[in-house]
Amino acid sequence: MMDSDRLINLDKSILFWFNGSNSMFVDGLALTLTSAYTWVFLYVALFYLVIRNNEKWSQIFLIVGACAFCLLLASGLSEGIVKPFVARPRPSLEPSLSGIVDLAKGYRGTGYSFFSAHAANTLSIAVFFSLLVRSRVFTIGMLSWSVVNCWTRLYLGVHYPSDILVGIVWGVLVGFLVYLIYMWMYKKITAKLHYISTQYTSTGYSLFDVDVVLNVLSLTFVYALVRSVVIAL
Repeated sequence: MMDSDRLINLDKSILFWFNGSNSMFVDGLALTLTSAYTWVFLYVALFYLVIRNNEKWSQIFLIVGACAFCLLLASGLSEGIVKPFVARPRPSLEPSLSGIVDLAKGYRGTGYSFFSAHAANTLSIAVFFSLLVRSRVFTIGMLSWSVVNCWTRLYLGVHYPSDILVGIVWGVLVGFLVYLIYMWMYKKITAKLHYISTQYTSTGYSLFDVDVVLNVLSLTFVYALVRSVVIAL
């Protein structure tokens, strides 16, 4: 078994492999993609998907509540309990790594490092919605969104790989757990339906509306790319 010093050194080695570049374009891309504001239209599109494909307000509120519960469990454990308890400095704020960690436009982040709320939050939402909608393409899109967010945290040097890994594991567990709770409550207010149609997923979500979300996700990536080009000029 590896001792703690070797694990820490491995953590740093993997971080340095991902961290930074000599490209202002990639710096701008990572900074854009890591911002929650960049994804506002994706959140709106997901809300649109929920409203369009659920007839009752009780169903809509249940899904919105489930999403809020995902974020509460994912981010709440990280920000409210684990980070203050472990108190691990971010690589970008670690004095011993000063001048070694590549900072994009001086971005350092705030607070502690372990574990990544970005990873936990995005994975919990991606897993929950993937189970809710049951579309392979949609699942790939949502997981890609989460993975990209995880990459930005490593590239910017504000998290160690172990922070991201634990955040991913916790996010996946939260997404599954909240979905199970959601289904238990959903069955109490809605008759069980199984959709067999080329226009809907097996859980009754319109493929057209799913495509709307995927198009918004794609356009957001395009926006990030264009903005990064402008920043690099």
